[in-house]
Amino acid sequence: MTKRMLVWTVLLVMVGVLPASAQAHVEITGFAGWVFSDGVSGDATLSPADGQIYDQIDPKDSANFGFSVGVLAGDNAEVGFIFSQQASALVISGTSEREIGDLSVKTYHGYFGYNWGDADAVVRPFAFGGLGATNFGKVTGTILNETRTLGSETQFSTTWGAGVKIYPSPHVGLRLGVHFTPTYIKTDAGGWWCDPWYGCYLVGNAQYSNQFQFNGGISFKF
Repeated sequence: MTKRMLVWTVLLVMVGVLPASAQAHVEITGFAGWVFSDGVSGDATLSPADGQIYDQIDPKDSANFGFSVGVLAGDNAEVGFIFSQQASALVISGTSEREIGDLSVKTYHGYFGYNWGDADAVVRPFAFGGLGATNFGKVTGTILNETRTLGSETQFSTTWGAGVKIYPSPHVGLRLGVHFTPTYIKTDAGGWWCDPWYGCYLVGNAQYSNQFQFNGGISFKF
């Protein structure tokens, strides 16, 4: 339900932008790339299955693919939606490293962007920022000598990126970029903070699973 609501919200915003400018254009991009991923740490745990100590869990670095739909309202402003999917695996590590099972990581983000240069320029740098969600799919693997399934989880995330658009022709071009997507996972107790007026409070350290991707794709402008 959360993912469907996010998609419909972004589409409604995009439709609302279209009439705002007679010069509005739509860009549709399909892309693929490589993602460097990290996860979160936890308490050191001794595994009775292999006698190793594990204190870190991460998605494995892997390839990804996706698409984006953007509406350029005027020469520079852009609003749109980005979807990507990473075919990864869940890895635990510590004194040893072990792959638990296949993991699909999907991201859904609405974004606002800015394009530099004239609307008909061949080369246009761009940057964007967005809000949305990251879904970590279910994982099936052998844990403590038993086949178990870990359920999927969806968490709030942001995404930030930059790159360049190259349009050798008016309607077909190349898009190269980098994306950074931090996803909130949990907050660990970090200690006490004390103030002479307000007393002492337990503060936390937020942990994020980060995806840093390089990608390239083909864009169609209408």
